[in-house]
This record gives sequence, structure tokens and C-alpha cells, in this order.
Amino acid sequence: MLRRIPSARRPFQRRSSSKFNRSINKGSRREVQLFRTLRGYMGGILEGIRIVDISRILAGPYATQMLADLGAEVIKIEAPWGDDTRHWGPPFTTGFDGKQVAAYFLSCNRGKEIITIDLKREANEVLELIKTADVVVENFRPGTLERLLGPLPKDVILCSISAYGATGPRRDEPGYDVALQARSGIMGITGEAGGAPVKVGVAWIDVITGLNAGNAILAALFHKQKTGECMRIDLSLWDSAIAALVNQAHNALASGKNPKPMGSAHPNLVPYRAFEAKDGWFVIGVGSDNQWLTLVEALGIENRDSWSTNEGRVNGRKEVEAIVSNAVSSLNRRELEEKLAGIPCAPVNTVLEALSDPQSMARNAVTQHKGVDVLASPLRFMKPSKGEE
Repeated sequence: MLRRIPSARRPFQRRSSSKFNRSINKGSRREVQLFRTLRGYMGGILEGIRIVDISRILAGPYATQMLADLGAEVIKIEAPWGDDTRHWGPPFTTGFDGKQVAAYFLSCNRGKEIITIDLKREANEVLELIKTADVVVENFRPGTLERLLGPLPKDVILCSISAYGATGPRRDEPGYDVALQARSGIMGITGEAGGAPVKVGVAWIDVITGLNAGNAILAALFHKQKTGECMRIDLSLWDSAIAALVNQAHNALASGKNPKPMGSAHPNLVPYRAFEAKDGWFVIGVGSDNQWLTLVEALGIENRDSWSTNEGRVNGRKEVEAIVSNAVSSLNRRELEEKLAGIPCAPVNTVLEALSDPQSMARNAVTQHKGVDVLASPLRFMKPSKGEE
């Protein structure tokens, strides 16, 4: 029941060539694999699905990039002046089309065929393209797309992403990630106690919303395959942010008290935070009583009977953390990793340290698309087993 991609191509102005023209820059010093995470075994899970992406910035483009990774053909429509994030720099670097662009744009727009259309002047052309699609993704304020284009075909899945959703008193309000982090309470529990509000270091709500959008679109495609019905998806940064409060929201519901910012510490586990070692910060995350006993033995620290359970350690948080902190301060990070084998722990790395970590190298976390270094898809599909005949 899913529409197949027509072989004919309309003469749209393209910013870059399609995902089927991926290549490797042979002159690069990095040893890379062709950016086809899934195709080695799966042949493109979403091959034959066409997605028209009319979204901008991060949440929508992140979702459609993920679907492109899965084999869908994604056609991104940009206004003549381009996606906002093309200009969100410095830093600027060489883009997929060989032209200078903000690095931000490259983080969520690989694997797409990018065309330039003025929606206000060329609405009919956009509608004709949408008629060939299985999915449309947009992130205008609610009702704007229909106002620009008129009614959309009923046999196309529509995923609409907005700040607050299509209903409710904030329906028409704009919102960037930072505003949603503030209003949703995320900034109220992030940072050091008594310090200024702190946002998460990436546009976290945008990323989560993009993941939710990809999940919803896959479900809608499956539903269409089973029933022939095309769904309309109403997805918001607000709903994604509130849902992502997870244990902190449930702590508040259960206790009636507002969670407080605790730096790197955990409201329900102790010790579970960053401690200062001789050569930098180091995180220890004890999640069970057995791990606590292992930590006590490895660091040679005091263990009181009252600390034998996590509840006891949470109640004695200040003393437990002080004892662990004192032991950690006398060691460097390499020594700590060796001593604490079997306990979740890690140095607090810089971004470049994380990208060059041996695990990143082994997992090909950085690859290339059209000669440009990009983060690879995190999805790793193993070779499928064949069912019995």
C-alpha cells in the first residue's frame, strides 16, 4: 500500500545531489567506511519510501536524516535564503555541495536531496511533489502549512512538529529549545545548587523531539501498510520535554516537592556524580549495593552498616560523598579507571576526546558523507539470520 518512488524527476533546483551519490574523500587521513550503515545487510529498510521535508533547524531535519539513514529518499525543501542553521556559525566549513556553511547545518542534513522553492510563490509545485510522497514533515506554527498550500492529499502521512502542539493555550506561541528547556522545568533541575539556571549542552529537546518524530513516522508507515490509512501526527517540543522528565517528574508527583538542581549528582542514588581527581574530573556511578562494596574495597574507604543500602547512602549523602571525594582526589583518572573496573565510571572528557576515544574509532562514530566528516548513525544492524524454510 505504500507508494513507490516514481522514476521521473522534476526539474527542481538542487542544492546538493541525492543520497544515492554518496562518496568517500580518498585523500582523507581518517580511515572511514562508506556511509551506508544498514545497506550492507538490509538493502535499505525504508527503500522505496519518499519523504518531503519542509522542516527547518533541528527537530524535523534530525528526524528525516534518521529516516534517510534507514534508506528513505528524503527531499528537503528550503526557501531561497536557505535553512536558518546554514548561517548559525561560526564555525563555518565546507558543506556537502562544496560551499561554505555552518557546521550546525551538517549535523542534521546529510543524505538528503535539497531543493530550493518559495512556498508562497510556488505552492502548486510543492503540492505536486507532495503527491508523490509517502510522508511530509513540517515544523511551521499550527495551521500555517495548510494556509500556504491548501488541503494536503489524504493519502500522505503528515508529521507536524511545533513548539507546543496543535491544541492548548500556547498553540500559537513560538519556541526554541532554550525556551522549552526553561518552561518545561529542565533548567530548574540542571546546574549547581544555588547557581544560575543552566541548559543542557546540546539542543536536547530538539533531539528528543526528532527521535520521537522518527518513531511516530515509522509507526504511521506500518499502520498504513496494514490498513491503507494515513495518519496525521501532532508532535511538540513541549510534550517531548515533559515526557523526558521521567524519574524527576515522578519524584515530584510522589513527594509533592520540586526536585532541585544537584550538579552531576543523582536524586535517587549515592555515590553517583563527578569527583575531582588529581588530573581532572571523574564520574563514579554506583547503582547497586554490590557495586558499592566493590567501590569500598577498591578505594579502601570506610563502610558503615547504615550505608549498606542505597537508601542509607542517600540519607547519608554528604558524608558518603565526602569520603569518596577524599579518596578520588589522591589518584589520577587512569588509576581510577584501573582500580574501579566493573563499576560504571569515566573521565569527564571534552568533545574532541570523546570523538577520538578508541571506542569511537572501533564503532566508526565519525564517518564521511560527500567528503565531509559527519557523525555516523548510531544504529547498528547485525546480519539477519535466515528463518527455517
